[in-house]
Amino acid sequence: MLYQTAEHRKKGIEAILDVLDGPKSVILATHLNADGDGAGSQAAVSSWLRSQGIEAWIVNPTPFPPSFAWLLEDESWVLDPRDPDTARVCDEADLLQVLDTGEVPRIGRVNALVKHLPKAVVDHHPLGDQPFEGPDFRDTTAAAAGELLFDLIAATDGPWTRSVVEGLYVAILTDTGSFAFSNSSPTAFRVMAELVELGANAEAIHRRCYGSIPERKLRLVARCLRTLEVDEEGTTAWMIVPPEDFEAVGAALEDLEGLADYPRSIEGVEVAILFRTTDDGSTKISFRSNGNVDVNAVARSLGGGGHVRAAGALIPKPVSQVVPEAVAAVRSAVAALAPAERVTSVGA
Repeated sequence: MLYQTAEHRKKGIEAILDVLDGPKSVILATHLNADGDGAGSQAAVSSWLRSQGIEAWIVNPTPFPPSFAWLLEDESWVLDPRDPDTARVCDEADLLQVLDTGEVPRIGRVNALVKHLPKAVVDHHPLGDQPFEGPDFRDTTAAAAGELLFDLIAATDGPWTRSVVEGLYVAILTDTGSFAFSNSSPTAFRVMAELVELGANAEAIHRRCYGSIPERKLRLVARCLRTLEVDEEGTTAWMIVPPEDFEAVGAALEDLEGLADYPRSIEGVEVAILFRTTDDGSTKISFRSNGNVDVNAVARSLGGGGHVRAAGALIPKPVSQVVPEAVAAVRSAVAALAPAERVTSVGA
């Protein structure tokens, strides 16, 4: 293997390896509405731990995305947090390993099942207001949690099972937007090259992630585009996911992935926003930045967080009240940019 782990990551790797030395059963959790990074990381780590004789169970606050189920070595390792048997498994576990988030609220209902367990975290997001306590491996320079997990697993020389290799590949592929986003670092490319050497089929994986879209998602996109708005400066664009349309087309939560990229792709737009109503009537906001607007700062001002160019927030108010507030916050951030800092074309 030509790739070399960065020196500044070795302390975090040692911390996680130390805490994994001893447990016989580990619960793996990621954030609400798991994306390719969260799901791919769980698929990889569950296979890796099981290969070392450690029981690994995936317990998420929302269902494991069906579109990424092919990454799992065994789908029976995914447990429903509402099932009484899951509570028993969690009671008997030795450790909670949190992946692709470091914030307590982000694992939702899972918290009640694992409050007695020691915690460990592998994450690439900025540290938030309610972090998990315990050993961690955090690095905001990583393109994805999957990149950090590659370093972790490489430190033990694998084993590089299909689920490990493909799970980490999908984690990095999706969190970099197929290497279209600014987090597409030289390190991320090097890790992906190693994963190809280890057996990842780039064409086949890309086709499974991006080349096979359910009809319902395209119908949802069509309905959401009817709500498209752009401010008078042409720098802020937003869409709303109408709950009645979401139900009418039979959409799933995973179909929301990438929707914010549609308003984001409009020429001259600095920030795109996607709004949707949750089951309890709250509003989930997704922010995507094209240029120098720090949407993590915008999201934090609204009680959320994330990355500089991709962030979100959950506000216990109806969409009609949240849209003006969120749009105003974004427009204020855009207005603070110097003219030279603004994008002149998509993807700048």
